[in-house]
Amino acid sequence: MKSVAMLVVACALSVPAAFAQTSAPPPPGMHDPGVKASAPAKSAPAEKLNLKAPPQAGAPVPRDARGEAPPEVKVRQEGDNTVQEFSRNGQVYMVVITPKAGVPQTYMVDPQGRLVDEHGQKPPGTVMYKVLEWGKSRPAEADDGGR
Repeated sequence: MKSVAMLVVACALSVPAAFAQTSAPPPPGMHDPGVKASAPAKSAPAEKLNLKAPPQAGAPVPRDARGEAPPEVKVRQEGDNTVQEFSRNGQVYMVVITPKAGVPQTYMVDPQGRLVDEHGQKPPGTVMYKVLEWGKSRPAEADDGGR
């Protein structure tokens, strides 16, 4: 029992040392001017940044790993929504609809031109539930049914 008590005392004395932190610097003085603002960094000229010029007309189109040209993207506004249409070879294959405040919705386009989600399902229509219906009570004999 004595050894258990000694073990508990030793642990209790070592715990504060384990949680001890280094002391933080003192707060600034009342009349300390604070950090001095420095001049903004100078930007490098465009030649040093190796910016690529846009492709010239008639220049070969860059290809991806599969040898396909990058998609053409058409962006338009429909009300508060931004609609991006991605197409290859004149065929739209994906539409991304981004609301003004919300999560972008991505739809794939099937060969018939219908919007489907990534699982091949059509987007859901408006969902309507009957929450409450007034004026249609059950007949009186139905209220007693089974008593």
